[in-house]
Amino acid sequence: MAAVFALSACGSGGSASQELSKDPVTLRFTWWGADERHKRTQQVIDLFEKKYPNVTVKGEFKDWNGYWESLATTVAANDAPDIIQMDELYLSSYAERGALLDLGTASKYLKTADFDKSALDTGVVKGKQYALPVGLATYAIVANTDLFDKFKIKLPDDSAWSWEDLKKVGDEVSKAGGGKVTGFQSLGFDAGGMNIWIRQAGASLFDESGKVAVPPEVLTSYWTYVRDLAKQGVTPPPSVTIERASASLDQSGTATNTSALATWWNTQLSSLATASGSKLKLLRIPGEAQATSPGAYFKPSMYWSVSSRTQHPAEAALFVDFLANSEEAANIMLTDRGVPANKKIRTAITPKLTETDKAAAEYLDTTKVGPAPRVTPNGASNLEAIIKRHTEEVLFDRQTPEQAATSFIAELQAEIDGA
Repeated sequence: MAAVFALSACGSGGSASQELSKDPVTLRFTWWGADERHKRTQQVIDLFEKKYPNVTVKGEFKDWNGYWESLATTVAANDAPDIIQMDELYLSSYAERGALLDLGTASKYLKTADFDKSALDTGVVKGKQYALPVGLATYAIVANTDLFDKFKIKLPDDSAWSWEDLKKVGDEVSKAGGGKVTGFQSLGFDAGGMNIWIRQAGASLFDESGKVAVPPEVLTSYWTYVRDLAKQGVTPPPSVTIERASASLDQSGTATNTSALATWWNTQLSSLATASGSKLKLLRIPGEAQATSPGAYFKPSMYWSVSSRTQHPAEAALFVDFLANSEEAANIMLTDRGVPANKKIRTAITPKLTETDKAAAEYLDTTKVGPAPRVTPNGASNLEAIIKRHTEEVLFDRQTPEQAATSFIAELQAEIDGA
């Protein structure tokens, strides 16, 4: 990402409100993903080109690891693709350096009426809509109902349960599991869980200026809870927990049927069900009924963005509109890029989904979410690595929760200041 950090402000190639050209237009469109995504995306491109014969869309796709280096290089060289598949971790970096078009100027061709404001806000940086969410996820507890049935333990009431309730039922499962099954997989290894805890306390990880704003005492309570879960045997021993945190989904406690409860994003339900071969159910996160403010929020799977240097902003906006609002396109992509953020499209494709994908979509529709968190600031893309390291220190008693909270805030702020 070094190249993108050297970006100077970029000027737009034109106004997205200008008229569509009647002459031949070529757009470049870049995305990351596996072969199945490439095939589906090319089918969507073919549909768009059939509808707009004078527009040619050239796809440029890579895997995740090579994608960001390539994008940073092309943007720094003023040769960015017209349409960019963007990720939340890097949105602020590109937007604040003028590399992305304000999609608010594209309303003539790009319609967003079928998106919740809380979904649209996930793509806002400094008051401007630089990205349109493609798919949405929200945090959930995945419960293995087969294990609950096996141990004859009642599933918790997720409309009212607290974090203390999770600890209690997790302890009950761990005791029934006899060392082979624990009640809860883990907490403390991703930004989702930390954000939920912070938001339920009425705080936020970052303020609007991008500085770390979470009070130390909130993080202290978070890591105290994580430590207590391990010491009480609700979660596996620290060495097992840490090993699983770095492993693939297939090696998780949920997938291996060794954890009855675990935190995941709702959209991971289908993969987990396939891997585990068990009946799984999405439960709402604990603590919402007792929270100062809703912890749940929409997390975009990815975004559509447009380069500020595009020479064809109107056509680029039109293509993004097709990706986001066309039922024809949605019937091809389905949930490949997540449960659609567009409510109308989500409703239209639901009958075509698998049972677990339908459950994920229903969970998204029925979960009360709060305002979108501030987009990850430039320089904070290592957030989860920093969280993970401090959780390990707490689990192995090399740091107290108080020390972890103070150290975490200082380290994360230093990363942002040094960007």
